[in-house]
Amino acid sequence: MASKAPHPGTILRDAMSRGVVVCPGAFNALVGRAVAHAGFEACYISGGATANVAGYPDVGIITLTEMRRTIREIVDASGLPVVVDADTGYGEVESVARTVVEYDDAGAAAMHLEDQVFPKRCGHLAGKTLVETSAMVEKIEAACANRLDEDFVIIARTDARSVVDLDEAIARANAYRAAGADMIFPEGLESEEEFAHVASASPGLLLANMTEFGKTPHITAPRFGELGYDLVIYPLTMMRLAMGHVTRGLAELKTTGTAAGLLDEMQTRSDLYELLDYDPGVPWGFRHARRS
Repeated sequence: MASKAPHPGTILRDAMSRGVVVCPGAFNALVGRAVAHAGFEACYISGGATANVAGYPDVGIITLTEMRRTIREIVDASGLPVVVDADTGYGEVESVARTVVEYDDAGAAAMHLEDQVFPKRCGHLAGKTLVETSAMVEKIEAACANRLDEDFVIIARTDARSVVDLDEAIARANAYRAAGADMIFPEGLESEEEFAHVASASPGLLLANMTEFGKTPHITAPRFGELGYDLVIYPLTMMRLAMGHVTRGLAELKTTGTAAGLLDEMQTRSDLYELLDYDPGVPWGFRHARRS
């Protein structure tokens, strides 16, 4: 009888125990498969990216049903531990309890909850409002109590740095750890010194968000490791690259009436088939969609 496969959270924890884990964002299953093909140990699903590819902004209105389907597709396609954005938990404590069950059951390794008031805003925008610390603590406790496997990683994000100050972010981080959070995600930090200070003042697993065009300067993943961080997410990098090429490609097609000048920038048919493990001469089965 075959032994049970380890929980994705167990795999993620093991990877982090060996050093900082780089976690590129995947906005669909094909990108998730490419992340695995490139040799990364984990990938990330952003609520903002999932909303954006559905045609609306990152204001927390992506639904649990939409996210669950995205999780399942990316988990199956990539075969990687997947870290998933849960925004504010799709509601209050009862909704958080359901969310952790749905995410865990869909195959995710981890999820993060944030301490903003709904409707939330991107962590690198002004105008955010925080819930009381006690309200976030209740959500974390509900998430921890309802996960299907104790190795599923509960991550608490705080946006307090940009709403109040760094001291408040640290105080909340420690309150969230005391409530059972496995990892802290301090959003919107503005320097290496701030990242180091949080790591010193709130010891334990830490997530860094390396997003472009935000408040955080570009810091390399190895440097984040030196600063005490275990996981670095790149939530929108691949989507921004893709959409930059899409926009330029559309302009070229509109201007010239042909895509011939874009061929060198395209993924070839053979490269796509290789990524999909597809041989046109061999009958294809669903097992080919799953990475071994």
